Amino acid sequence: MSSKDLALLNLRPEIPTAMINPTMSDEEFFQNITLRPIAKLQNDLLVEVFKHYIKKHKNVFMDLTIEKRLDYIENAIHKDMKFRNSLKGIIIGMFTIDEHRVYTQNSSSLNKRMMAIVKDRLKSNIQLFEYSYA
Repeated sequence: MSSKDLALLNLRPEIPTAMINPTMSDEEFFQNITLRPIAKLQNDLLVEVFKHYIKKHKNVFMDLTIEKRLDYIENAIHKDMKFRNSLKGIIIGMFTIDEHRVYTQNSSSLNKRMMAIVKDRLKSNIQLFEYSYA
């Protein structure tokens, strides 16, 4: 393993709730060992990227109710492919070489898991998307 890969692994926070057991699927294992720690590490960047997305789209988000804001986050991630690809890049860019090899074997399923995690992160940080910040 390269020194860069070791450095990437050492940067990641531990997630005590990330369960690992022998009966889980390869995708679930990758999600808990790789995707969740990277998403947690990249949380501030994900929030900042979404703040920029809000500004870029004329702050429409700010005039929405809380439920509509949650829907807005969902729609942004599912329908705006450029934004979605940017979010994927923020996560994939933190993979080690071996993790990227695993990812390419089942990228479709792992992309769904990745976007679900990112969506949950953005929703849990919704209070940060106010006018004073956006």
